Amino acid sequence: MIVRIFRVVIYEEKIESFKSFMLETAMPLMRQQEGLVSIQPCLPRPETPTEFCLIMVWKSLDALVAFAGRDWQQPHIHPDEEGIVRERHLHHYELAAT
Repeated sequence: MIVRIFRVVIYEEKIESFKSFMLETAMPLMRQQEGLVSIQPCLPRPETPTEFCLIMVWKSLDALVAFAGRDWQQPHIHPDEEGIVRERHLHHYELAAT
């Protein structure tokens, strides 16, 4: 399985806008994706008040590529994120067997 961590830094004045977008738009859309095993939205903490992330587990690289396309290693930008997100970071890992 593939772990995909998508972390964003938001413009300070747009924190509530992004929180609404993530929880009300992105999460419902993501939960519909075939091959997505789990997704966890992560909200800012006081020491990082403008950082959010999504932690996703995908069944396989093929499932992730079916969702993200051949450029799966690049962050995808939803039109509602324009003007809200200052930085985007994307990382992938193999899920360790437990």
